[in-house]
Amino acid sequence: MVSERLGLYMEAKGLSYYAFENSLNAGRGSISKAVKEGKSIGSNMLENILSMYTDLNPTWLLTGEGQMFVTEDEPVANASMDTYRLKTDHDMESQQIPLYDIEAVAGLVPLFKDSKAQEPLDHISIPHLPKCDGAVYVTGDSMYPLLKSGDIVLYKQVNDVQNEIFWGEMYLLSIDMGGEEYVTVKYIQKSEKDGYVRLVSQNKHHQDKDVEMSKIRALALVKASIRINSMN
Repeated sequence: MVSERLGLYMEAKGLSYYAFENSLNAGRGSISKAVKEGKSIGSNMLENILSMYTDLNPTWLLTGEGQMFVTEDEPVANASMDTYRLKTDHDMESQQIPLYDIEAVAGLVPLFKDSKAQEPLDHISIPHLPKCDGAVYVTGDSMYPLLKSGDIVLYKQVNDVQNEIFWGEMYLLSIDMGGEEYVTVKYIQKSEKDGYVRLVSQNKHHQDKDVEMSKIRALALVKASIRINSMN
């Protein structure tokens, strides 16, 4: 949890809550309450923290991966986020979004079938996002430059593939390719072929592809993406 890791950082630096909040011009008790009660910290406040405390590794703070402190041998990283909204979306003030390793859970199908039985790598807490069921890392370059390998996508699971597709939106999906599961992120558009959908990439070097709707084994609407920007 981000607030818990922030508390560990303050402890390692020997910073009191008062001194930390004062350095950020934050309200008295705003950070201490979030840390002690395990509550989310706003994205604007996170940006202020990372701008002020440059030795704090953003990757570690947001995901728990890597080391707490940025070293001279490590690149400095900044996190950016894009949100993909529908007009019907309702923002949630606070939510703990589980981050999963697709390879560890053997694909989207078992993950969506029983997500409660899967152990997440961590939880992502970003306020005022649409409702999300989970998050996974992206692989491949089919959505580059919008998404690149290593980015995180936050998703909302689709239960009725036949009737709940919003045409033209971005989806995380699992396709049956000769008995093997192929996981990808694509735009889904209507196909001219009956019973098919058209998968469209952002990267124009990837051709559009029509696939049978019955081949879609798992589907989720992409609600947001997170990118860790590294600079040497």
